[in-house]
Amino acid sequence: MTDLRDAAMTSKAWPFEEARRLLKRVERMGKSEVIFETGYGPSGLPHIGTFGEVSRTTMVRRAFEVISDIPTRLICFSDDLDGMRKVPGNVPDAEKLNDYLQLPLTKVPDPFGTHESFGHHNNAMLRRFLDTFGFEYEFISAKDFYESGRFDEVLLRACERYDDVMAVMLKSLREERRQTYSIFLPMHPETGRVLYVPIKHVDAREGTVTFDDEEGREWTVPVTGGNVKFQWKPDFGARWAALGVDFEMYGKDHSTNTPIYDRICEILGGKKPEHFTYELFLDDQGHKISKTSGNGVSIDDWLTYASTESLSYFMYQKPKTAKRMHFDVIPKAVDEYHQQLRAYPTQDAKAQANNPVFHIHGADVPASDMVVPFSMLLNLAGVANAEEKDQLWGFIQRYAPEASADTNPQLDQAAGFAVRYYNDFVKPHKVYRLPTDLEREALTELRDGLKSWDKGLDAEELQSLVFACGRERFDPLRDWFKALYQVLLGADQGPRFGGFIALYGVDETITLIDDALAGKLV
Repeated sequence: MTDLRDAAMTSKAWPFEEARRLLKRVERMGKSEVIFETGYGPSGLPHIGTFGEVSRTTMVRRAFEVISDIPTRLICFSDDLDGMRKVPGNVPDAEKLNDYLQLPLTKVPDPFGTHESFGHHNNAMLRRFLDTFGFEYEFISAKDFYESGRFDEVLLRACERYDDVMAVMLKSLREERRQTYSIFLPMHPETGRVLYVPIKHVDAREGTVTFDDEEGREWTVPVTGGNVKFQWKPDFGARWAALGVDFEMYGKDHSTNTPIYDRICEILGGKKPEHFTYELFLDDQGHKISKTSGNGVSIDDWLTYASTESLSYFMYQKPKTAKRMHFDVIPKAVDEYHQQLRAYPTQDAKAQANNPVFHIHGADVPASDMVVPFSMLLNLAGVANAEEKDQLWGFIQRYAPEASADTNPQLDQAAGFAVRYYNDFVKPHKVYRLPTDLEREALTELRDGLKSWDKGLDAEELQSLVFACGRERFDPLRDWFKALYQVLLGADQGPRFGGFIALYGVDETITLIDDALAGKLV
């Protein structure tokens, strides 16, 4: 661990860079524990952005725990006092919720009929989601936080310094919004609805606010006890102050608000935390992924075709760079993740500190049992017309006799994913073509070379044979491999072809070439 800690102090891996920055803050403040926070709006189900935020925050937390012995906590805060502004379209009997608009989510009936409220239902979904992925966290509900008194000190301070906090907010608002804005949203004493109304008076001595409801009736309520909540921007800074948050990350769309959050935190007696702003994900067309429009890849989508770890690997990569996140990135993420797993045991501490798998698993990095790359499994599923993973195992065990579903669980899982991915995404877009005269000549030589082959299933030897058939005919040589993929596999790119022959089988490849030469694949 000492070697790893030394390596971590100079590592350029972004979690360690953030951890070192955080350590300076904590040492400067003399804190005895470090608070990481991630926020969640429970108006809908958890999505891939939720996973990314908690996963990346956990990576920084793990990195911090390498370089420091100061205890850490990760708080997942749910803003379940938020008023329901519109009825979600993806719940049962949605029209029945129309009467509950502007009520806190924890007072809206659960349309699924399983929990005390819609907010409680979505909180349970969030916690199950986080537990499924093994995140270590402390859950805090805004309802409990406001009503239990844990927020009282900061709420009362906000009354005392109301004008100062309002001055920060008013600078960021349009003129018409300024006329009615208040950092406090009162709960109607009779209906319980969250009110977006002007505050007529703030009494710092009594800790109360006075306002008129929509019908013009005047009310005075205490700011404590869950009678008011902060507007969302002040809530960020107030929460940081109340919890003593040291680190929070959020998407680039929040970045312009960072000075607002920071200043409000300071006005309310806190120290602004370290923040990390990540770039947003794009779909295959370069548009921002939105859970409303449904473009891009969801958590369920990814986990239908690949492991959680491969998704964590994707989340680790260049978080400050906008990345296209669509189905085509999944196979690459799987294979790169396993490449890093295989490299890890042979690396020194410096290289391990920079290896993404450390940041995914911590010091307990598993071994990879993927003796066949995921991309190769996809090609195998194609030529074998596989509908079930068991169809792939016959080929795998001839190539790697020692492999089995029991001894290679990662490979077994990947085989199932590959069959599903191939049939859903690759098969519908496969386009075979006939070979040109030059390609036909090279394919015939390759087939004849395989017919007389007596060197077993050595992938490198087979690759040499493939090279030999194209070296004198194609310039550049990549045109030969492109022809192999297009003519034999119906794709524009593919695996190292020697390795493919070793996996698929020499006799089977001979038959495949004969079918292509006879025009049977087109």
